Amino acid sequence: MSFFPRSALPSLRPGHGGIGASFLVLAPLVVLAPLAASAQEPAVTLDTLSVAGSGVAPTGLNLRNVDRGASRLGLTPLETPASVDVISGETARRRGQNTVAEAVTENATGITTVAAPGNGNGAFTARGFAGPNSIQQLYDGTRLYVGAGTVTFPFDTWNVERIEVLRGPASVLYGDGAIGGVVNVVTKKPVFTPLNEARAAVGSDGLARLALDSGGPIGEALAYRFNISGNRSGGWMQPDGDFRNLAVSGALTLQAAPDLAFTLSHDLGYQEPARYWGTPLVNGRILDSIRFNNYNVRDAKIFWTDNWTQLKTEWSPSADITVRNTAYRLQSRRQWLDVEQYAFNRSTGRIDRSDYLEIYHQQEQVGNRLDATVRGTVFGFRNEFLAGFDVNHIAFRHTNNFSSEGGGLTTSVDPLTYDPGLFPANGRATPAYATSTNQASVFAENRLILSDQVSLLTGVRFDAPTLNRRNLVTGDSFQRDFQALSYRFGAVYAPSPDLSLYAQYATATDPVGSLITLSQSLANFRLSTGEQVEVGAKGIAFGGLAEWTLAGYRIVKDNLVSTVPGQPTVSTQVGRQSSHGVEAAVSLHLFDAWRVDANVALLHAQYDDFNQTVAGAVVSYAGRQPIDVPERVANLWVNWAFAPAWEARIGVQYVGETFSDFGNTARRPDYALLNAGLDYQVGPASRLSLRAYNIADTVYAISGNAVNGVGTNWLLGRPRSFEVAYNVSF
Repeated sequence: MSFFPRSALPSLRPGHGGIGASFLVLAPLVVLAPLAASAQEPAVTLDTLSVAGSGVAPTGLNLRNVDRGASRLGLTPLETPASVDVISGETARRRGQNTVAEAVTENATGITTVAAPGNGNGAFTARGFAGPNSIQQLYDGTRLYVGAGTVTFPFDTWNVERIEVLRGPASVLYGDGAIGGVVNVVTKKPVFTPLNEARAAVGSDGLARLALDSGGPIGEALAYRFNISGNRSGGWMQPDGDFRNLAVSGALTLQAAPDLAFTLSHDLGYQEPARYWGTPLVNGRILDSIRFNNYNVRDAKIFWTDNWTQLKTEWSPSADITVRNTAYRLQSRRQWLDVEQYAFNRSTGRIDRSDYLEIYHQQEQVGNRLDATVRGTVFGFRNEFLAGFDVNHIAFRHTNNFSSEGGGLTTSVDPLTYDPGLFPANGRATPAYATSTNQASVFAENRLILSDQVSLLTGVRFDAPTLNRRNLVTGDSFQRDFQALSYRFGAVYAPSPDLSLYAQYATATDPVGSLITLSQSLANFRLSTGEQVEVGAKGIAFGGLAEWTLAGYRIVKDNLVSTVPGQPTVSTQVGRQSSHGVEAAVSLHLFDAWRVDANVALLHAQYDDFNQTVAGAVVSYAGRQPIDVPERVANLWVNWAFAPAWEARIGVQYVGETFSDFGNTARRPDYALLNAGLDYQVGPASRLSLRAYNIADTVYAISGNAVNGVGTNWLLGRPRSFEVAYNVSF
């Protein structure tokens, strides 16, 4: 059994454009200086960098644990005037959540997935907004730029220390594309205490998993961490529903001095996801007879490869000053070769297939982020101030067959007995366009502590990206400069150490498309802007055995591209979208044998002013629910340690109804998924786990397509399945 690629990718070529590798070496030097730290000053130790020192609990809301996803000042959720979820990587693995998407949607409050092969199986919805251009994804605090609506890394939870989810606008921290929220995946770090762990698992549909985690010291000042995990399955769709992936990460931390640490890491992700794009609807429903049929061509291919290198430096020249620098390089290579649209034809009784597409992405992102924190007093009050800059260069090349004969091909097959056929030889991809994006930003945060009970948090960020796009067919090109200013104001009132009341006002920006792949037709539009008002409360009770959060918010997003009434061929940025809602979460461990974790999100989302051209006429969708956005989301996990060495858990995930079209006529029904697990502690260092997914075998849609207000196909979630896993530490 091999988890490695079964064939070489034709797109695995050296990156083009970008900043040279020397930048990665030179950038951290801006923070290196002769050390003059006194003996009494606190040192930068691996405790600040490693899972061992993170203090992230395996369950619970982690309200007292430092979270850098919602603030670079290193505040806890109790100290932060925002809605924050901190999901322990151990929690995800214990609950059988093997992907980042599963960990986020089954644990965080109000987050759902619209994962599909076209967006990298990693798109989310939050607070009424959907997709990778509105819910930003980070890796170790560094933004992953969205190329043509696609993000493919990270995907595996084996190397995850924790996942930080910030709900609501976050452009003040990370720039455009974060009006709905941010998902920050924080990896395991080197440790000076030896550890080794391995996992093996088998399950339904030929599923097999292998994983290894190893860390420890190399001498007195050097520590390492190495993780590798591979997954493969025959898949529940036939034919060609199989998938396989491989994730490898390695890191070295050098404690060069008590107040100076360097961490060099490299991560590799390789994926061959299931080549499945959905199941056709027949009279508005999924027939049992075709539920497991895959209508893609026989020679379909999907490959995603990501390489991520980082060099982090942390220096504390005094007790009140901390300087951090991150230099990085990301390379992504992606390929799609398949037929992606399926619709049942009532007149013929056959499945019509269209969108025979071949697409290649070549993406390179090189950048550097520096920030410095100074702690002191202002007018006699304690104060924490952080300022920094972020610069990066993104080179992107798109190869496709949109204009070829294959791109417009349509075929039809029998729903039950069919030959998948092959991709047409005359429909292959050719170079289409290339873009070069340079982005520079400056940012600052400040926390003024007026008393032990009252603190004020402010932040501001200015972004200035420049995009150059060149048509590789015609040679035409254009350049577009953007500027965006984002800010937030927040206040926290803590009447007791275990209770926080807060209010916040924040602004954000979103691109009208993926910024680094903006098309000529959208070149003259501005960034969409948004604002949020939020109030909430968070608390800890019964000596830490209970944690809870409650929040209410309203978000308004302006400058949507909307068709001008009476002029169906003219569009302008006058559209508006809004949402308001309440969210609550609770974690209870009041009895030794029982633990309950639950959350719920209730919202109302709508287009306030939004027109589109339909059949030559302008149609208003004001008052309609946005595409892919559910208005009811809930999660429940119950753990029961019913006997020595035994623990059972059951989880329920509920997602409300959604729509595949602007007019809300192509409805996707709500669903509830029931998952369960049973753990037996074989010995002090080994654990046997049985996991069951979708126990009720619910048929549900993760995403869907519609034509003229009629649903054509749903991308279905996995059916009932089982898995047995064995973990051992040594």
